[in-house]
Amino acid sequence: MFVPFLLLTASLGALGAALLRPGLTDLVLLAAPCAIAALFLFLRALLRPRKAAEPRRLGEGEGPNWVVVDGSNVMHWKDGTPQIATVREVVDRLKSLGFSPGVVFDANAGYKISGRYRHDFAFGQLLDLPESRVMVVAKGTPADPVLLAAARDLGARVVTNDRFRDWAATHPEVLEAGRLIRGGYRQGSLWLDLG
Repeated sequence: MFVPFLLLTASLGALGAALLRPGLTDLVLLAAPCAIAALFLFLRALLRPRKAAEPRRLGEGEGPNWVVVDGSNVMHWKDGTPQIATVREVVDRLKSLGFSPGVVFDANAGYKISGRYRHDFAFGQLLDLPESRVMVVAKGTPADPVLLAAARDLGARVVTNDRFRDWAATHPEVLEAGRLIRGGYRQGSLWLDLG
């Protein structure tokens, strides 16, 4: 439900800007249909029957143990080459440890791994995750603030080797010990610093 809410908020913001700023009136032609579509998606997500929460294996608290994966960062972990298999291995490891992973990608991630655009559903299939747990940000939108906002909303840790220095002022939680889970490959084996 986070993604439809984010789309609705962004499209209503664009529509408001288009209506209030005289130089942006042409934006109404794009923002109004987007707002209507986003409202439809948000209402559909809101009215959809809820599934039972996924079981937690770590034994702490209620509900899923969320973790947000910086897909555009993680896909470069193995040999510095963008590979979806690397993200899939990280997602599978997190699931096996009892985490409920979600993944956020930059808009160009599909081009890097397959030479063409890939949307949430396509990445979800590649990662064996539901579409609701994968987000490809819009072209021209930086993924980092979206990823950090999602992690904040979920109370989740973030799997990345990025330090998010540019976003520390608006997301000071990235400076908290243990908030960022670093990882990579040593002698061909995946490691995650879950400490």
